[in-house]
Amino acid sequence: MTNSKFKVFLLTVLIGFNTFAMAKSAKSLDHDANMAINKFIDEVKGGDPFLVKAKAFLVFPSIKEAGFFVGGKYGEGVLRVGRTTKGYYRLTAASIGMQMGMQESAMIIAFNTDKALNKFLMNDDEWETDVDGKIAVAEWNSKEELDDIDFKDDMVAFVFDSKGLMGSFTMEGTKFERIKPD
Repeated sequence: MTNSKFKVFLLTVLIGFNTFAMAKSAKSLDHDANMAINKFIDEVKGGDPFLVKAKAFLVFPSIKEAGFFVGGKYGEGVLRVGRTTKGYYRLTAASIGMQMGMQESAMIIAFNTDKALNKFLMNDDEWETDVDGKIAVAEWNSKEELDDIDFKDDMVAFVFDSKGLMGSFTMEGTKFERIKPD
C-alpha cells in the first residue's frame, strides 16, 4: 500500500471511530460508568476495596477496537475521585501491524499515587500514555483477589467485559483527551 493510500485509510478509520461514537451526554456517561463499576466489582474479587484505596480512577464503559493491519480504538469515560465525577475523557488510538478483528470491552485505570494522578491532571486537554506515563495492564485469575496482588505501578488498567475477538490489547500510543459532554 502506498504511503498516501495508507494515510487516507488511516484517516478514514479514525473518522469512522469518531463518527461511530460521538460524545454522549454527561448523564449517559455517568450512568454507563456506574454500570461498568458495578460489573467490575461483581466480576473481580476485591475490586471494590481496591477502587476505594485508589487515589482516582478513569472508567471507560465501552471501548470499541477494530483493525485489519491498520486499526484503531475509541471510548468515552469518566474520571472519578472517590465516587465523585471530576471530568470526562475520550480515549483514541491508532495502530499498524499484524492485527485483525473487532472487540468491545470496558476498562478502569486506577491511579495509585498522587504523583500519577497529578501528572495526568496537569495536562489539561490531552495526555498520551507513551509520552506522559506508563500504564500496567493487570492480569489476574478468577481464584485471586485484588487484595492478594501487590501492584507496584503508579497506574494499573483493568480490561474486562470483553466481547468480540481481537489479537491483543495494548495501551501504547493511546491518547486521552478531556471532553465536555452535553
